[in-house]
Amino acid sequence: MFDDKTREAVNEVSAGNAGSKEWRLIEKMVMNLALEQKKARRWAIFKFLIVIGFMFFVFSATLQTAKLDKQMLAGNQPHTAMVEVKGPIMADSDASADILVTGLREAFESPNVKGVVLRINSPGGSPVQAGYVNDEIKRLKALHPEIPVYAVISDLSASGAYYIAVAADKIYADKASLVGSIGVTASSFGFVETIEKMGVERRTFTAGEHKGFLDPFLPVKEDEKQFWESVLKTTHNQFIGVVKEGRGDRLVDNPDLFSGLVWSGEQAIELGLVDELGSSSYVAREVIGADKIVDYTPKPDPFQEFTRRLGTSMAMYFSKALGIEAPSLR
Repeated sequence: MFDDKTREAVNEVSAGNAGSKEWRLIEKMVMNLALEQKKARRWAIFKFLIVIGFMFFVFSATLQTAKLDKQMLAGNQPHTAMVEVKGPIMADSDASADILVTGLREAFESPNVKGVVLRINSPGGSPVQAGYVNDEIKRLKALHPEIPVYAVISDLSASGAYYIAVAADKIYADKASLVGSIGVTASSFGFVETIEKMGVERRTFTAGEHKGFLDPFLPVKEDEKQFWESVLKTTHNQFIGVVKEGRGDRLVDNPDLFSGLVWSGEQAIELGLVDELGSSSYVAREVIGADKIVDYTPKPDPFQEFTRRLGTSMAMYFSKALGIEAPSLR
């Protein structure tokens, strides 16, 4: 109830004459002080709740205004829709198939969209996720043949990212962009001799002759190696088929084309991997003819992010208001 200084003062006085008039006066002062401290804490908490309520109101209003602005812009003006393929293409990443497909569907179905730009800056990733997006682009193009799709590569479009790009009508890049890596990889480590030198015995129990064939602590068997290479080769052939389907006779007959090498944007044009040099704004302005770009890439839920940060802020504020502080060295 009292802070340390107040409690110390009470103890000092109580050590003297507890029945004196001075004691009663000091006791009254201490009680009033404790009451004022209690009121101050209540008022601080009340002010905090008011501030949080106001912040929540402003946040909600801003979010709703942003949604309305986007709807008005998308609905009333001819524009270029943009969906970003950024970072690794994985199931739980910002470039997952779920996120990209959601953005593409919204872009194609939005009024006054004159064209769609896939702005790509990705090293690739899952062939399954890339395949989902490639298939969806082709499906949406068939449903909306009047809406062209262009892939625009910024820094990098490798492997699975290029797998997505070839679904576009045309591919643009910067002269220094890195394009290609049309191949499949699967890597691991081998620790067989390491654990032998350490005197460690590996014990693996499986049901199935080849169940543990990817175990890095077991020696590689030749038949299992050949099998795994056949799996990678099958996936590679699927990749090659998708690229040939998307690029057609624009591809140059080059033995290194599907070797996994990466080329600059200028080199990629010579090989038929890229059509022209150009940025997203260039494509929107000069190719599509609608220089206004609207980003349709789904963003992380701002409400969830807000509540997460709000919870952390409230915990810190209440601990300070109540005089509860984490131990620290000073």
